[in-house]
Amino acid sequence: MTEYLCVTLIANPGELEAAFKARLAAFWTHMLRTRKADYEKVYAEASRFGSADGRVSRQYMVEADAVEVLTAELSANGVAFAPVEKDDTYSKYEAASPDWFQIPH
Repeated sequence: MTEYLCVTLIANPGELEAAFKARLAAFWTHMLRTRKADYEKVYAEASRFGSADGRVSRQYMVEADAVEVLTAELSANGVAFAPVEKDDTYSKYEAASPDWFQIPH
């Protein structure tokens, strides 16, 4: 069974949800165009934005073996993320609606 890790992406200080959403769309487009196989390992996206340390955030369920590539791409593209808890794994069944929606590939 595939194991997933939760990756929390965090907006810049003072960045509004709409601006963060636009940056995320640009980042995911970049991933789809340049690292399609790794992009396809992103299983689900939280259905709502959250908050981390007073900043807008968004969570994703990612196959454990793709997290290192993803975090390297996030860093290279200026998208902040919370430390990933590599021992805290999830099954795809834990990323169920209405809290999550699966990303079609």
